[in-house]
Amino acid sequence: MAFKSDIEIAQEAKLKDIREIAAKLNLTEDDLDLYGKYKAKVDYNLLKKDNGKKAKLILTTAINPTPAGEGKTTTTIGVADALSKLGKNTIVALREPSLGPVFGVKGGAAGGGYAQVVPMEDINLHFTGDMHAIGAANNLLAAMIDNHIYQGNKLDIDPRRITWRRCVDMNDRQLRFVVDGLGGKTNGMPREDGFDITVASEIMAAFCLANDISDLKERLSRIIIGYNRAGEPVTAGQLNAHGAMAALLKDALKPNLVQTLEGTPAFVHGGPFANIAHGCNSVIATKMAMHFADYVITEAGFGADLGAEKFLNIKCRMAKLRPDAVIIVATVRALKYNGGVKKEDLNNENLEALERGLPNLLKHVENITKVFKLPAVVAINRFPFDTEAEINLVKEKCKELGVNVALSEVWAKGGEGGIEVAKEILRLIEEEENNFTYAYEDDMSIKDKIRAIAQKIYGADDVDFTPAASKEITNLEKLGFGNMPICMAKTQYSLTDDQTKLGRPTGFNITVRQVTVSAGAGFIVALTGEIMKMPGLPKVPAAERIDVDENGVISGLF
Repeated sequence: MAFKSDIEIAQEAKLKDIREIAAKLNLTEDDLDLYGKYKAKVDYNLLKKDNGKKAKLILTTAINPTPAGEGKTTTTIGVADALSKLGKNTIVALREPSLGPVFGVKGGAAGGGYAQVVPMEDINLHFTGDMHAIGAANNLLAAMIDNHIYQGNKLDIDPRRITWRRCVDMNDRQLRFVVDGLGGKTNGMPREDGFDITVASEIMAAFCLANDISDLKERLSRIIIGYNRAGEPVTAGQLNAHGAMAALLKDALKPNLVQTLEGTPAFVHGGPFANIAHGCNSVIATKMAMHFADYVITEAGFGADLGAEKFLNIKCRMAKLRPDAVIIVATVRALKYNGGVKKEDLNNENLEALERGLPNLLKHVENITKVFKLPAVVAINRFPFDTEAEINLVKEKCKELGVNVALSEVWAKGGEGGIEVAKEILRLIEEEENNFTYAYEDDMSIKDKIRAIAQKIYGADDVDFTPAASKEITNLEKLGFGNMPICMAKTQYSLTDDQTKLGRPTGFNITVRQVTVSAGAGFIVALTGEIMKMPGLPKVPAAERIDVDENGVISGLF
C-alpha cells in the first residue's frame, strides 16, 4: 500500500454531520452553535445541569520530546477510539493548534495517520476563531495601557515597567523586541515593547483555567500589566479593560466539538504552551467531556516533567480534578536518541544505546507513580523498524518499576491499534491503587515549591536563584502571591535547564533567573534557561510546503 500523508488520510475520510456526533452525547441542535457541517461550539452552561455522571479521567503524557518524535496526540486519539471500540462512552479532549508551529516546524497538530481529529485542515487553520479572539483581547489591553498613558496617566504607570506585551499567533522573531510610539506626540509615547505568540499570552492561560465567563472576567481583572512609579502593581481591572476583554472572549469560551476519524466525539479547546504556561486544554472542555462521557482521555504538552507536572499540580489543583490513570508515550527510536544515536541511524537495532536512553522514560514513570502516586502504563508507539529485542528490553525495565508496557499501533491501524493500551488502562482504573497527591503544598514558600519540583520531578540536587529572582520572590510574597502554584518555564528537551543534556542527568542544579506572577492565570512563573515567548521560523518553514488548489483543497499540511 502506498504511503499516504496525514492530510490525504483526513481528506479521504467520510465525516459524520456534527449533529450526529452531538447526539451521541444526548445534545440537540439547540445546544450547539454550528460552524458548518463538521464543527460546533457547545454551551458550557450545560454543566449546571447535574446528570449524575462520574467520568474516569485519563491523562496522556510522554518522555522528553526528541527529533525522532513520540506521537502523544496520535496515541491519545487512537486510544480514545480504542475505548469506543470496546463499547465505552468516550470523549477525547485536546488543545487547539497554534498557527505558529503549524507554519513553522511541526506542520499540522491534530494527530496523525489513522488517529486524527477532523476536519484536520480547519482545526489547524483558524478553526472557530478562538485564537484570534484571545489575540484581540490581549491587544485591546495593550492599546488601553498606552492610551491611558497618552491621556494623562492617572494611574501613574511607569512606562519603563510595563510588563504586558502585544501578541500575534505566528512565529515572527522580528517582533520579539520593538520600539513603538514613534512619530511625534500625537502618536503616543515612544517606549520599548515586544510581541509574544498568542498561545504564550497570559489571557490564554487564564482562559484555559476559567470555569465560566464570570470567573474569566475576574481573572482578567487581576492581570498585572506593569507597575506604577511607586513600585505598586497595576491591573487590567484598574484600567477597566476586563469587561470588554471578556466580551471578546464570550463565544470563544464555549468548547469546540469535532470528531475523530472513527467518529469518537472530541473537544478541542484552548492551547497554552507547556514550556512557558501549563500546556493543557481548557478546564471547561475537560469538565464538559466528563459531564457527557464515562471515559475522558486528554493530554498535556511535551514530556511529563512539563505538561503532566503542570496538569497535575496546577490544573487539577485549581479545577479539583482527580485523574484515574496515566499513559506515558515513548518510542524505541526516541529512547535510542536519548542514548546518543544520531537521527539517521535510529532505524538500526542498538540495545546498548536503548539501555542508555531508557532512564529518561523510567524517570517519567517514577514521577507519575512515585511522586504523584497514579497508576500508569507505558505505551510504546511502535515503528516498523523496532525489533522484538528492543521492545522486550523496554518491557523488562518498566516491569522492574511495576509498570506494564503496551504496544500502540494507532498511527497505522487507528482504534484497533490502541486496544492493548486501552485494555491496560481499564485494568488500571479497576484494579490498581490510586493515591493521587501533589508534588508540593500550597502553603510552602515559593522557593520551596520550586525546589520540590526541581528535586522530585527533574532529579536536580538543588536550585540556584539569581539575585533578581530572589528579590522578586520576596516582593511577590509581600504582595500576597505566595500561595499560588508554580509554573516552571524550562526547555522541553531535557530534564535539566540545559537542552543538550539528554537521558536522565544527575549531579546538576536548576538555575531560576527570573520570577514573575501571572495573577490572572493564578500561578507564579519561574523562568530557567533561555525560554522565548516568540518562536522564530526554521530555515525551511512548513509554510513553504502548504498550498491550496483552484477547488480550495489544501495540501502539504503534514
